[in-house]
Amino acid sequence: MSKKLVLGFDDSESAKAALDFAITMAKAQGAEVIVAHVLEWSPYSFLTKEELEERHMRRKEELARAEEALLKPVLKQLADAGITATTVLRYGHIADTLVEIINENKAQQVVIGRTGHSALSSRIFGSVAGSLAQAAPVPVTIVP
Repeated sequence: MSKKLVLGFDDSESAKAALDFAITMAKAQGAEVIVAHVLEWSPYSFLTKEELEERHMRRKEELARAEEALLKPVLKQLADAGITATTVLRYGHIADTLVEIINENKAQQVVIGRTGHSALSSRIFGSVAGSLAQAAPVPVTIVP
C-alpha cells in the first residue's frame, strides 16, 4: 500500500512552506500527496430561492477559480518534483472537512501551514491548526 499525505493548501505563505515540507517528506517516503483546499462555507443561513440560486452560481465560480489559480500550479510543482499528486476541492468547515478527506483517502499524515493570528484571537475563536491537531486521526505536521 502506498503512503498518502494530505496537504492542506490555501496559498498563504505558511501553506507554501507546508508545500515545500510536503515535497521533501513525500520524496523521502515515496508518498502520494493529496492537495486539499477547503473554501469556508456555512450552511446555516436562511435564503430565498433566488438567493440560493445566486449563491450556487457564486460557489461554482469560486470552485473553478480555486482549481485554476491555486491547485493547478501546486500540481505542476509536485509533478516537476516527481511526486504523484491529486487534488480535492470542497466547501465546509476547514478542519472538519480536512478530517473527512484524510479518512476518505486513508491518508497516514496531514501537513498544513500555520497562518498567523494573534494569540488572543486564537484563544477566542480557535485555529484551524489547533482544531485539526485535536480532531485528526493521523499525525499532523504544522509548518510555520
